[in-house]
Amino acid sequence: MTDSAPSLAAAVLSGSRRALARALTWVENEHPDSAALLSTLYPHGGRAWVVGITGAPGTGKSSLVTALALRLRQQGETVAILAVDPTSPFTGGAILGDRIRMRDLSGDSGVFIRSMATRGSLGGLIRVLDAAGFDRVLVETVGAGQSEVDIARAAQTTVVVEAPGLGDDVQAIKAGILEIADVLAVNKADRAGAENTVRALRAMLELGHPTQRNRMVNHHGQRMSAEAPTQDDHEAELWVPPLVRTVATREATPENDGIGDLLDAIDRHRAHLTHADGDKLRQRQRGRIEGELLDRLSHALMARLLAALPAGTLEAAIDDVQSRQRSPHHAVQSLLDSAGKAAQPNGV
Repeated sequence: MTDSAPSLAAAVLSGSRRALARALTWVENEHPDSAALLSTLYPHGGRAWVVGITGAPGTGKSSLVTALALRLRQQGETVAILAVDPTSPFTGGAILGDRIRMRDLSGDSGVFIRSMATRGSLGGLIRVLDAAGFDRVLVETVGAGQSEVDIARAAQTTVVVEAPGLGDDVQAIKAGILEIADVLAVNKADRAGAENTVRALRAMLELGHPTQRNRMVNHHGQRMSAEAPTQDDHEAELWVPPLVRTVATREATPENDGIGDLLDAIDRHRAHLTHADGDKLRQRQRGRIEGELLDRLSHALMARLLAALPAGTLEAAIDDVQSRQRSPHHAVQSLLDSAGKAAQPNGV
């Protein structure tokens, strides 16, 4: 029997893991009824705290996510994990898959693990897991290019993972690490070179954040003092990403693995956003919603415009630009005019 969006949503809300897996498949594969499913589930979300884990390959993100999930389960929280895997160039699907990941979590009814390909749908998958009632949603990305931007937009707290020995102490600056990181984790901190990585990241933080009082800055070409807020000025305080050392191996113990410190840093960031009236969190959510609506509006308008163009109009415009009879700017204006005329009654 084929599921309908309302019946599938009801099953997800009732706690069915089979229905949850099916709902996630609908969203990732853009099933015709996936939009109706997400609309039905949307009012039931807004409770899970979404934590993004990103960083360069080889930093031990999967091990760190596993350790975080195990510690959260010890605290009685339910956890959903989205592992964003490299997309297969042949099938478009995830290469790694959840079957070979995070085996220490298998058999725990309070943990749900799902791999997805790097081809979109992240926001929708998170919404499904949120509505399903999980306390935390951990999203691990491949840590390259657009995926870092996507996770920063989707997560409430973004953890950027670094590790010693990768020769990328300066790569963090190129990747805009300070722009997306809410928490910095130096994983594999028991290895040689860890202190160098910590010092490099701390130097970046000191350069990128006004953490010193009476710091001199440039403003419209003038040197002037910028007084940074103190710890007592909680309302005005800027969040400076804390730097945590972690060792996410089976040999590590709770006393020296740093996982508790990482969870504490994540929870402090959550408290920072939700402090008092939660205005910081609302601002972040509002910015995220604005970005999503603009993206969706852009895609919808593009689809509507292309559908309204008379047959062959786009191809003719491409030919004109290729032959340099028209510039790309004038070609676009012509396409807009053609779509507008086609959308009017009688093409007038």
